[in-house]
Amino acid sequence: MSFRIGYGYDVHQLAEGEDLVIGGLVVPHTKGSVGHSDADVLLHVMCDAMLGALALGDIGTHFPDTDPAYKGIDSKILLKRTWDLVQSKGWTLSNMDTTVCLQQPKLKPHISAMRACVADILGVDVDRIGIKATTTEKLGFVGTEEGISAHAVVLLEKAS
Repeated sequence: MSFRIGYGYDVHQLAEGEDLVIGGLVVPHTKGSVGHSDADVLLHVMCDAMLGALALGDIGTHFPDTDPAYKGIDSKILLKRTWDLVQSKGWTLSNMDTTVCLQQPKLKPHISAMRACVADILGVDVDRIGIKATTTEKLGFVGTEEGISAHAVVLLEKAS
């Protein structure tokens, strides 16, 4: 059986007046992510990890921020399109593990719903989707609440 590992990393600025969309959910907070799409940093790193595993470029290659068609787009659509591409190449998900770096708000109350949302989009069991959250102990742009970042690693296996 053949396996491929992919990694994703993304950053978005935080600003007042924006929605904080993470893992397909709007998380209540005084600041939200800034971006061309809905700026869901978690779903973006998931896309990048899957695309990277198959050497298919990155999210900006497939959904460029210069294309008005993607202005304000729901990142759940981007994740589904990425997943459809991965499957069309003959791959399936073994598992995915992610970490969101955000000082505030605490994400623990939302993680189960995020995992369920992603599992539903990908059509996989929720136990294949790992989502964790951490602060940066008030250090750096995350710690000063200027931005949010996320990391993802994915293991794909050749479909039989």
